[in-house]
Amino acid sequence: MRLAPDADSGVGFRLRPATRSDQAAIRGLIRAVRINPLGIRWRRFILAVDDRGVLVGCGQIKPHADGSRELASIAVVEAWRGRGVASAVINHLMEGASPPLWLTCRPRLIPFYERFGFQPVAPGGAMPPYFRRILRLVRILVRARGLADGPQVMVWQESCTTEPAGS
Repeated sequence: MRLAPDADSGVGFRLRPATRSDQAAIRGLIRAVRINPLGIRWRRFILAVDDRGVLVGCGQIKPHADGSRELASIAVVEAWRGRGVASAVINHLMEGASPPLWLTCRPRLIPFYERFGFQPVAPGGAMPPYFRRILRLVRILVRARGLADGPQVMVWQESCTTEPAGS
C-alpha cells in the first residue's frame, strides 16, 4: 500500500484492494460522479482511502467479453480532486497491466489521460467490438438529449507506451 500526502492538510491517502464490504461505498461514489455504473465488481477495484480508511477515490480494470480490458470507474470524491488521487490509482492499475488498455472519457479529460500514454482513437478508427457498441449507443443518447459531445475512446498500446506520470 502506498501513502501519498494531501498537500493542503498533511493528511495522506493510501491505496488498497477493495473488499466485499466496500461494494456499497464504491457504487455510491460511481453514482455521485455520474459515470457508468455497469460492471462494478469490488474484486477488481483499487481504492484510495484517507488516514481514517474513508474512500476518497477508486478505479478498476474491467475485462470485456471480446477480450479487451478497460481502465474504468476512475472516480474521486470532490473534496480530494486535484491532489493526485486519480493519478495514483491509474499508475497503480497500469503497473499491473499490459497494453492494450482502453478507456472512454469525456473529451475535456483527453489531456489528463494522455499524460499516462493513452492516445485518442479517431472516429471510425480500429477498436474492440465492445467500444464500437458503446460508442454507437452513447452517440444515440447524446443526440436524443441534445448534448454537446459524446465520449472519447482512448487506447494505451505498445507503440505509445510511456512511463506513467508520477513514476
